Amino acid sequence: MTARQIVAISAGLGQPSSTRLLADRLSAATAAELGDLGVPAEVTTVELRDVAHAITDAMLTGFASGDLAEVIEKVTGADALVLVTPLFTTTYSGLFKSFVDILDKDSLHGMPVLLGATGGTSRHSLAVEYSMRPLFTYLHADVVTTSVFAATDDWAAEGDGTHDAGPLPARIRRAAKELATTVAAREPRTTTGMFDGVPSFAQMFGR
Repeated sequence: MTARQIVAISAGLGQPSSTRLLADRLSAATAAELGDLGVPAEVTTVELRDVAHAITDAMLTGFASGDLAEVIEKVTGADALVLVTPLFTTTYSGLFKSFVDILDKDSLHGMPVLLGATGGTSRHSLAVEYSMRPLFTYLHADVVTTSVFAATDDWAAEGDGTHDAGPLPARIRRAAKELATTVAAREPRTTTGMFDGVPSFAQMFGR
């Protein structure tokens, strides 16, 4: 059986980053849930901070190159996305939005997506619903019902490191199960590469 490709995007700015930690937990839980359903999965994690300058260049030039082009190919060719951003001024980060803005407007159509966000306090937990979800609904992504917000206190509540204490682990499992169920019900995603179908120089000169 073809392994499903799960791509996790972290828009965290620091290292280490609670945003990356949440992305890792969500993607790992999704892969585990797919495994329970008998569906193999491979997880690729992308930190947007590593291609931040290239994202800015792409916004200015309309062209993505190098590592950023590879990231976009992975994202648009994935079977599902786990998207996690820190919240600034009650909404997604500028880096996160800039990355979404350089994607082709139809590239996420029907894509199974799990949304996550991190912030200082639970007061901002609804930002996922009133800022992130409308964005991906507009892009016609298939966003799972459960989103996951993690405040600083949520990580502290896990206490002894077993990852079972507090409400956050249960929410991660529920969201991951929803994403895994959606992915398992579909055939593996197939995409066409940017240059697929374009004849090689040898073919052109041979004509």
